[in-house]
Amino acid sequence: MTGAPVVRHGTTLAPDPRRVVVKLFVPGEDDALVRSRARALIDRVAHLDDEETGRLLRETFDRFGARHRDLDDTFHHHYDLVRHRIARARDFSPTTRLLIGAYFSHEYAVEAAALCNPSMVVHPDQGGLDAGQVRVAISLRQIGEGHLSSIGFATAVLGPGRRLTVADRSGPLVVGQRTAVRHRRDLLVAGLAEEDCDNEVTASVLDALPDRYDEATFDRVLGDLPPDLLSRSTGPDTLEHVRRTNAASYATTFPADTALHQRVLWPAVPAESNGMEDPRFVRFTDESGPVYRATYTAYDGRSIATRVLASSDLRRFEITPMRGPGVRNKGVALFPRTVGGRHLALCRADGETIGLTRLDGENRWQDPVPLHAPRDSWELIQVGNCGSPIETDVGWLVLTHGVGPMRRYAIGALLLDLRRPERVIARLPGALLAPDEAEQDGYVPNVVYSCGALVHDGELWLPYGASDNRVGFATVPVATLLAAMVESAPAPGNRGG
Repeated sequence: MTGAPVVRHGTTLAPDPRRVVVKLFVPGEDDALVRSRARALIDRVAHLDDEETGRLLRETFDRFGARHRDLDDTFHHHYDLVRHRIARARDFSPTTRLLIGAYFSHEYAVEAAALCNPSMVVHPDQGGLDAGQVRVAISLRQIGEGHLSSIGFATAVLGPGRRLTVADRSGPLVVGQRTAVRHRRDLLVAGLAEEDCDNEVTASVLDALPDRYDEATFDRVLGDLPPDLLSRSTGPDTLEHVRRTNAASYATTFPADTALHQRVLWPAVPAESNGMEDPRFVRFTDESGPVYRATYTAYDGRSIATRVLASSDLRRFEITPMRGPGVRNKGVALFPRTVGGRHLALCRADGETIGLTRLDGENRWQDPVPLHAPRDSWELIQVGNCGSPIETDVGWLVLTHGVGPMRRYAIGALLLDLRRPERVIARLPGALLAPDEAEQDGYVPNVVYSCGALVHDGELWLPYGASDNRVGFATVPVATLLAAMVESAPAPGNRGG
């Protein structure tokens, strides 16, 4: 018993296979030899007569048009991506071009396999609410075929009291479009330094770049490099390395008339090609005002990397890599403000211990200070955070997760000193939330897991994934939770206790 009983709400979010996006489909690319059959398919479509071409296109729009936004634009785009294989493209009618685009398209159900790992922040739109209510944005890890993760959203209203209303999530989904971004030279410096890429080519590039630059400036600087440097044996490889490092930062934007629940942050760079996992959103505030930030894990099928995104309105997002030893594993969660002038984050750099890392003047997250290591029976395999710290009058409330026998995940809590978060001042002497009988079965059994909670009207609102089968919601009064915590004694390997 923890002395802090939570109340589970009956409202849940379940995976919905009707939530689909349109992806490029190239026959043959899934074969072991990656041999495209695109040219042969185009030839077969081109040999259809005009009547059948028109009929097939009308049937396709009748069957799929209501499920997607601007489907004709998508078909045009997919046609443009394969038109280089067409010798007589100018001879094709607009109908044939659209039909070719349709044959090179397929639907992908973004959450058909699982829906999990939510975080919750105050929504940018607080209009039309009654007293005691707040509108919240819920981020979701959604998993589809091939275990490919993307980031989706839902909207809900909390209050008055413990009332919870989740908005309808129907309507066509929209994948964000890549847009121009102003790159930061210091992030490029940090990326090249982390990968130990330092030679005369990189030095020349960095010396010529301003603090902020666009793609045209970047291309011009690379084009102006002295031939003597590029002719060196390391020149071409270094140039490609610089391009890849720079391309890791990008922006994506959604149409203004899309609702938040229709927006999908989809993998856009090679480092994310196998998924964007576990977004931890927080509303960060400093002297320039509030901005939404989130960390997530990028996965390319072999290695993981931590990314951070920033947005003022949850419509345009700027994505950049995080660098340094403090962010070399999953589970990074940003503080909602600076503490003593320091940008801080929770992390799990060693894979099993909750740590505290700070951002240095060179945009690198430093070696973490250990905060909490596995110590109790329900968390002996590993511990980590369940989202960003929540500021209370008596300290930073940190929701944790621990893994016990049979890889069973449960949620606990720590309290950090407000001014010196390196110091753990209290902890919950047991699990706050663990899988009950109804929650132990699912895509990943025996797991409850959250990526971020918030406080409204004295109540801690905790969204959580239940065995990756659905998302549930629980509440507990903050005062009750704090009262149930006990003074923390240092654990082995915990210098911050």
